[in-house]
Amino acid sequence: MTHIMRIVCIIFFAVISASCLAQHGYKIQCNIEGLKDTTIYLWSYYQDGSYICDTATVNAKGNFTFDGKKPLESGVYFLVLDKTALFEFVVGSNQNFNLTTTTSDYYKNMQVKNDLDNKLFFEHVIFSAARHKEAAPFIKIIQDSILTDEQKKTARETLAILKDKVNTHQRDIISRHPTTVTAKFFNADRPVEIPDPPKKADGSIDSTFQLKWYREHFFDHFDLGDPVSLRLPRSIYKTKVNEYLEKLFVPQRDTVFNAIKKIVAKAKRNPETYKYIVWYCTTKYQVPEIMGLDEVFVDLYDLYFATGEMDFWLNEKGKQNVGDYANRVRLSMLGKTAPDLIMKDASDKLRSLYSMKTKYTLVFFFDPDCGHCRAETPKLIDFHAKVKNRFDLDVFAVSSDSSMTKMRKFIAEMKTPWITVNFYYSAVGHFQHLYDAISMPTLYLLDKNKKIIGKKIPVEKLEEFIVNYERFHKTD
Repeated sequence: MTHIMRIVCIIFFAVISASCLAQHGYKIQCNIEGLKDTTIYLWSYYQDGSYICDTATVNAKGNFTFDGKKPLESGVYFLVLDKTALFEFVVGSNQNFNLTTTTSDYYKNMQVKNDLDNKLFFEHVIFSAARHKEAAPFIKIIQDSILTDEQKKTARETLAILKDKVNTHQRDIISRHPTTVTAKFFNADRPVEIPDPPKKADGSIDSTFQLKWYREHFFDHFDLGDPVSLRLPRSIYKTKVNEYLEKLFVPQRDTVFNAIKKIVAKAKRNPETYKYIVWYCTTKYQVPEIMGLDEVFVDLYDLYFATGEMDFWLNEKGKQNVGDYANRVRLSMLGKTAPDLIMKDASDKLRSLYSMKTKYTLVFFFDPDCGHCRAETPKLIDFHAKVKNRFDLDVFAVSSDSSMTKMRKFIAEMKTPWITVNFYYSAVGHFQHLYDAISMPTLYLLDKNKKIIGKKIPVEKLEEFIVNYERFHKTD
């Protein structure tokens, strides 16, 4: 090899090595005029919260550097000094750049070196701030309760123009630099424009077209499989998932579960987004706001946890905890026949849930020492007195404390007019192996065949629930 060729090779491999070093790790050099001799922290957003990533010492001239051998996860970051956030910036594919500014105005005075992503980010922050300043007097006009709508018309039109300028600026960045974190940040909040429904052959309009279209295109501007989406302010990822599941689908088990499977498939290409969306949806439906949707939790466990899909991040103990809860919910889902409870009452007599012959039976799990139970019991007594004949309803109460003395004292104090039994003296095992009743109090509503038709309904909602149930179901 000639001397010249050796030099060329040395230069070539030196360039390759430098490139590799730049890609493996991060180095963010900063100078903030007005800061000196202090400690500053680098934080990252992550859905509902944030976490600390690095610490740096600020010298007497305001210089400091964050660096590490492992690259930072792409997303929106911010600096913290004395528990106060100073300013946000982005971290993308290039993690070797310089930020220079002053304490008098971090954003306005920001100078970025060697990073297009942050140049775009700060330029837009300044652009938006200018438009917001222009909008301030018109916002004040709109908020003036004395002025008429006609007097506010010009202000609204001006605000619409200013808003469109900001949106146009964002769309321009998205169009020209789509792979930047800045573009992804703007895209996350970008609304999907729903087209008008087409006419059918007979000239009529398909009333279902727009909903179906919106479902299919809801995530056109938001990539569920990009981990950057997890590190944006305001937990946008979770907000988008909630809006999709809660507003676009009927809250029924199969419908919601199928919708979840579709969005999980979009997130699956990245392990972090795959893990997050499965875990978030699982916890969302573990204790759902709408009765019966805890069955979605069971379906999610069966598909993503029991099969080993989530073994890449969840340890055996965590998997077992999720499984135990799912199996407990599985025992007492809506539509299932409630397991019989055979336990001793205050007279040491075995009493059976199945001996109840009323049209409706309320199973009331309670703890004599539970403050919430003591507050709810008088409400249940009043409800029972009001509707027991109207609905042919009675209560079967189960004390979750093993003390018979406490149970008897509770019965006497509250003057409960129904059968009360003690779980400890059971002929069928622990009630928590038969029902999902961990928190106290817990209510289950059964029909005459002991089928579960309602669960965990607040006492004040019971009458309305039964009225609606009889309206939509033929009952004898």
